[in-house]
Amino acid sequence: MPQFLIERHIPGIERMGPQELQAVARKSNRVLADLGSQIRWIHSYVVDGKSFCVYEAPDEELSREHGRLSGFPCNKILEVLRMIDPGTETT
Repeated sequence: MPQFLIERHIPGIERMGPQELQAVARKSNRVLADLGSQIRWIHSYVVDGKSFCVYEAPDEELSREHGRLSGFPCNKILEVLRMIDPGTETT
């Protein structure tokens, strides 16, 4: 399944507390459940005013639909072509 990196501009996200982030995750998960099993949220990184989310989905459009239905912006979506990590040099 293709993976996508989604950049979301969400001012103040870096200052959200645990309860606010739980509410964000709950909302995202509800929309994912409504969309079905073809899309999956892997994880997100929170930085200054943005989040970078990794999703698995059959195409970019389903990721955009999740953003539209959840109210979380999809400012940029990039398909992950390959992944490397420290172990790549030994494979």
